[in-house]
Amino acid sequence: MQEIAELQPKEVWAYFKEILSIPRISKREEKIIAYLIGFAKQHNLEYKQDQVGNLLISKPATKGMENRKGIILQSHADMVGEKQAGVKHDFDKDPIHAHIEKGWVKARGTTLGADDGIGIAASLAILASDEIEHGPIECLFTIDEESGMTGALGLQPGFLKGSVLLNLDSEDEGELFIGCAGGTDTVATFKYKTGRVKRNWIALRVVVGGLQGGHSGDEIHRGFGNSIKILNRFLWNANQRFKIRLVSMDGGKARNAIPREAEAVILVPAGSLELIRIYFESFLQIIKSEKERLEPDFTMTMEQEGIPEFAMRRKFQRRLFNALYACPHGVIAMSQEIPGLVETSTNLASVKHSGEDSLEIVTSQRSSVESAKQDIVDRMGSLFKLMGSSVRHSGGYPGWKPDTDSEILKVSEKVYRDLFKQEPDVKAIHAGLECGLFLQKYPDLDMISFGPTIKGAHTPEERIAIETVEKFWLFLLEMLKQTPEVEPGA
Repeated sequence: MQEIAELQPKEVWAYFKEILSIPRISKREEKIIAYLIGFAKQHNLEYKQDQVGNLLISKPATKGMENRKGIILQSHADMVGEKQAGVKHDFDKDPIHAHIEKGWVKARGTTLGADDGIGIAASLAILASDEIEHGPIECLFTIDEESGMTGALGLQPGFLKGSVLLNLDSEDEGELFIGCAGGTDTVATFKYKTGRVKRNWIALRVVVGGLQGGHSGDEIHRGFGNSIKILNRFLWNANQRFKIRLVSMDGGKARNAIPREAEAVILVPAGSLELIRIYFESFLQIIKSEKERLEPDFTMTMEQEGIPEFAMRRKFQRRLFNALYACPHGVIAMSQEIPGLVETSTNLASVKHSGEDSLEIVTSQRSSVESAKQDIVDRMGSLFKLMGSSVRHSGGYPGWKPDTDSEILKVSEKVYRDLFKQEPDVKAIHAGLECGLFLQKYPDLDMISFGPTIKGAHTPEERIAIETVEKFWLFLLEMLKQTPEVEPGA
């Protein structure tokens, strides 16, 4: 059986395999940063860190390339940590266990971290090589891209010297990205009171699972099921029929992932147990019928369990059920300028207990139009305030406006045509990239984003297409060779 480190290009896959062994989920990137610093020392390369933790490793131009514009290869150091139900994996300690399957590399029951581990691996392969031609290079490894882009937000003017930035964080080979959506998180915190549970109640655990999930930017338009919305739909209707009591509710993991799993513990009157079982089976068939094409692995179970001591007060649970039912999820508007591009969306990402008497709902909004982004953010805030929660907005980042006259875009189009005898697809993306934040600090940067094909990012189904990594690598190497010269007098 072929090993990952034996795949082509070997130099990239070898580093990718090393990266798989290093825990690096968002906000806990200290081990991967230490590894990268060790790499810089081993190869006698200059490096520096800024005040928020971003790392920059620099390498001088190869002989004869000193007159080329400085190029920045940028990737993010962190990854999303998601796993399938029942999989035992500690993202703070355990390596990612990857394997080859029908032309893809994927992990066993967890996210793979190809987003953006493959960008890191390609950067290291270039830094380690004595044979690759290139002008002055800076490799920028940002922290915390996946949970708020705080690394890019904290990047300061003067940290970078290059004038051309290649973002290695896109997920469709053959596509060159020149724009992206901006985003903001809206977080609602509900305070609640509990009451003691009487003896004439039955406790049931309701679990939704088996959904595809996916990246809330790349895949929000595909209509995949949202586990929180499905669970709450059941709870809302059950409350109308049987006057249930809510004990707990939990669903979703990452702010930028469509939630795949959710569960709640409820109480029903003992005399209504058989009736709610009948209703549950009816509801299950309705959802299966609605989602049969998009969610073939959807599951929903309801099992009896021990009676808890306390449950939420009815007044609060009605507000919660109504808020989640009214909360929009999915595409809000399509672009009027770029056919097929989602302009504005919102993702109901997670519901978590944030203390003994509080529940936190996390949503994320995206738009390539700043005013439309603010509108959906305000709409979300208004909804949750009406339902009695406190609201805060966080993680705001700007979009990246496409520049069709970009010099590096023209170079990249020609390089792609010459290498692969076909036209690349130049487009914008609804997912967020750090490029918009870089432009705020470095307004003269000339940028494009590209990468190999990655599917199922932010889910345990994340996988990377092996053949596209070689094309990504060849394209990157030729881009380094073809970096424009510095203009005389510049």
